[in-house]
Amino acid sequence: MKQKIIILSLILIIIVSTTCYAADPKIVTTIKKAFESITDWIIKISTPAAAVAVGTGVFMRKFSFGDEEKIRTAKRLIRGSLFSYAFILAINLILSAIQTLAGA
Repeated sequence: MKQKIIILSLILIIIVSTTCYAADPKIVTTIKKAFESITDWIIKISTPAAAVAVGTGVFMRKFSFGDEEKIRTAKRLIRGSLFSYAFILAINLILSAIQTLAGA
């Protein structure tokens, strides 16, 4: 009977005590901050870069004067820059979701 009480109390302690007061090592914290600053920097740079690329494509199309090659190039430039920007935003969203689910 005494063994059952001890085993039951140990199981109860293991199940209830899930809180851990440990911290990340300093290098892990530094790397996390570095990745956060890199992703913020990429988002800040990619927004105006995409706007400039789309604007350039629009002007190329506007001033092509009927040249089919310039129109195709302008369309590819616009499409490519929009897809690239959408990809960067999607990667940022996916990384944020993973970070939230991981509990970091």
